[in-house]
Amino acid sequence: MFVDETTAGGRTDGWRMEIAEERFSLRELIRRRIFHEVAGSEAAESEAAGSRLVRPVAGGGSVDPQAQTEAALAAFARNGFLVLAGDRQITELDEEIDLAPGTEVTFLKLVALVGG
Repeated sequence: MFVDETTAGGRTDGWRMEIAEERFSLRELIRRRIFHEVAGSEAAESEAAGSRLVRPVAGGGSVDPQAQTEAALAAFARNGFLVLAGDRQITELDEEIDLAPGTEVTFLKLVALVGG
């Protein structure tokens, strides 16, 4: 189960993505999530853009999943969001994640403080 949250208190309904392996890196998880979002981007147009890692393209052009992946990896590196797998924070892109059935993965988007 995948969930998106913000430090401002927002939380999306959980969603599922089929993953055959139970262990791989955070970098690979982010890549798969981006490609999953791009594949379903037309169906998700009504979904709030702030809850997705993929950002809409100006003018409604096609989304480049590789460019979106690089942008998401850069955002993670500059602490734009955190990733929690179960009760464990994943701090490195190449850190291995165990995704046993029933594991909740949370993407926590950090929101800048007003005035800070």
